Amino acid sequence: MNAIEVKHLTKAFGGLRAVDDLSVAFPRGIATGLIGPNGSGKTTLMNLLTGTLTPDCGEVVISGETFTHIQPMALRSLRIARTFQDGRLINQMSVTDNLLLAIANTKIMGGLGEVGTEEYALRIDSMLSKIHLLDKRNANAEDLSYGQRKLLELGRAMIQDADVYLLDEPFTGLFPAMVEQVAGLLGELRSAGKTLVVIEHNIGLIRRLCDNIIVLDHGQLLANGTPDAVLKNKKVQEAYLGI
Repeated sequence: MNAIEVKHLTKAFGGLRAVDDLSVAFPRGIATGLIGPNGSGKTTLMNLLTGTLTPDCGEVVISGETFTHIQPMALRSLRIARTFQDGRLINQMSVTDNLLLAIANTKIMGGLGEVGTEEYALRIDSMLSKIHLLDKRNANAEDLSYGQRKLLELGRAMIQDADVYLLDEPFTGLFPAMVEQVAGLLGELRSAGKTLVVIEHNIGLIRRLCDNIIVLDHGQLLANGTPDAVLKNKKVQEAYLGI
């Protein structure tokens, strides 16, 4: 069964079709690498899947439910979490509060009544330990290093205990030791049977972490299959790998 299925999805910006009549599926419970040249439509597709952008036409099927436009506020009920390439932390809030916002009641009054509950405190402490930020719990997000901000962004997605994780370049700009930390966290999600969609340019990491690869080029599907099969594809080698 597919976690997400895209049917004839299209999004244009002026005369440029960033996603062009795209139909593709993301199988449930596996990690899929989403790769392609810069400008191939990867982040646009992720934005369409999470409601940041509205498609011009087409449908998205999530766990059997069909959408022509996904509302961002519906992601939690759909059990989808994502990270952003540029990060979307609230800089003037503490590390703890950034995590709390990801799991607190979205209704303001209900959320206020829940702040500080023991259940949330335990979940936050557990996640802070997992992402190696326990000693930064009271620091504001703006005071973290770049790598620590990446870890907090990932932790904010993971603490939601979603079924589907859409990860936009989670390794970009990280030192090797931090890359290993992030790879370990994604490996844990994969082992737990979560569905991962990972945008990443490092083919070594894609081979290591992903069961399947989808390649986009000019907003269209270029290839879809196992890492070995896709990376041996002549069209992929010419369009993306420069071989």
